[in-house]
Amino acid sequence: MREALRGLTTRGRSFLAAAAAAGISAIILGERDLLRVAILLAALPLLAAAYVGRSRYKLACTRALDPGRAPVGSSARVILRLQNMSRLPTGTLLLEDRLPYALGSRPRVVLERLGAHQASSVAYTVRADVRGRYPIGPLVIRLTDPFGLCELTRSFPSVDRLTVIPQVVTLPAVRLAGEYAGTGDSRARSVAVHGEDDAATREYRRGDDLRRVHWRSTARTGELMVRREEQPWESRATVVLDTRVYAHRGEGPTASFEWAVSATASIAMHLRQAGYKLRLVTGSGIDIDAAEAAGEGIILDTLADVKLAQNGDISVLVEQVRRRSDGGLVIGIFGTLSVPEAELLAGLRGNGATCIGFAIDSSTWVNLTPGERQDADRDHSAAALALVHSGWRSVPVVHGSTLPALWPAAARGSSGFAWRAAMAETVSGVNR
Repeated sequence: MREALRGLTTRGRSFLAAAAAAGISAIILGERDLLRVAILLAALPLLAAAYVGRSRYKLACTRALDPGRAPVGSSARVILRLQNMSRLPTGTLLLEDRLPYALGSRPRVVLERLGAHQASSVAYTVRADVRGRYPIGPLVIRLTDPFGLCELTRSFPSVDRLTVIPQVVTLPAVRLAGEYAGTGDSRARSVAVHGEDDAATREYRRGDDLRRVHWRSTARTGELMVRREEQPWESRATVVLDTRVYAHRGEGPTASFEWAVSATASIAMHLRQAGYKLRLVTGSGIDIDAAEAAGEGIILDTLADVKLAQNGDISVLVEQVRRRSDGGLVIGIFGTLSVPEAELLAGLRGNGATCIGFAIDSSTWVNLTPGERQDADRDHSAAALALVHSGWRSVPVVHGSTLPALWPAAARGSSGFAWRAAMAETVSGVNR
């Protein structure tokens, strides 16, 4: 009751002040009728406080997010379900859910009345233009009486999190040469096609079945060689995201880094749907496998949180990828590269890997003078050519480029041809 009295509104306190003034006047003037008015004025806010106080701890609230993982720029629906757990009806309920600034202003909803054991649901919509994980809640409820004389605030402890993931775009279906790698020792099917008999053999080990001895390879090498056991085939891919802070330009949702994160998510989802065994590596130290069924959610949740790294370095990124390199396909989304940094990426060409690099010219995300633009274009072209000379298929990216338009260039067989074709497409797209 003491806490309920502290919740008296300005109107309720005015009633008490008026009651005190009327009571003092009644005593001085000896007017009994005025004293009755004073008692009535005092009783109203006290009864309102008692009414509101009784229902304070008898409410239950649940919250649901639909969906719990929303792309950048889309909306999510928040559903609140409030239930009166007591046998007494409530007064008017004012609901306010606490939201971070990025999700907009705090929603305020009014529920007129909840009967005994009655439940009611309300919903509101939030929208985020910046990826990340955002807390929603706690819910604050203001309980009031019908006359607005008393108001109590209750805060529910539960907090839910809305994950805003990068925008994922659909990519055209193209065949990426060099995308297949075996799970075990054997590459027998590929060998049968290409006629490289010795590539499907290994040295004899104690206990091997002599019926598996490959005599042609044994005669060629002078050592006993056996055929490898044929293993099932799978597609492997490593997607690499460059997070060096000085390699990206622009601010907010339109920055070059946000383009890179969206491209990484789109490529990863495209490859997973194509049946790849996927690995994601970033320059900020993230290294995850996404082969299991929940891999898609892991990738998107990871990319929702990824940030630029202040101390990023291409050599560290190359070493991190090579630490567990198992061939297959390597797709890198890089910010602005220097020629020496592009040459360092040649270290990822080992173990028969096919490397495709999306080289972002982040200088196109900012306004430069004509002289600065000419220098930036020259440096970017030199780095892109160095990437080609390092054995990569280089796909240049400028401001205004769209990944679906660039993706076919990644499938072209010649690195130089892919670079020239992609450059023509991006330049024509910007001109349009």
